[in-house]
Amino acid sequence: MRAPLSWLAEHAALPADLDGRALAEAFVRAGLEVEAVEQAGADVTGPVVVGRVLSVQPEQHKNGKTINWCRVDVGDTHNDAADGEQPASRGIVCGAHNFAAGDHVIVALPGAVLPGPFPIAARKTYGHVSARMIRSAR
Repeated sequence: MRAPLSWLAEHAALPADLDGRALAEAFVRAGLEVEAVEQAGADVTGPVVVGRVLSVQPEQHKNGKTINWCRVDVGDTHNDAADGEQPASRGIVCGAHNFAAGDHVIVALPGAVLPGPFPIAARKTYGHVSARMIRSAR
């Protein structure tokens, strides 16, 4: 059974600085079995921010796939815009279709490394240069 620390804290008084590994050790000392301790995002490094989707333009391609060419505001602190981009607005190619303009999304910026490992850098894909990636919480 998976049990997030936030859920356990709703049912038991846990110290604020308690981490999953320390709690697992306490469970084992009490005679309970702990199969694994997972830390969400532990295998992600580099800059990951929350951005606001400004626009989404679906584009149908020859291979039958529809991608979204998105403009995403990632804030002024990430001002590495390519030529022709607004300073805080970024162009991102995305295959997901579960978001719309106005939504907040997780954005991996250049230099981030996602599980796999999958380094994020500028890549030309589907006729656009996309230097970032919209990510799901998963």
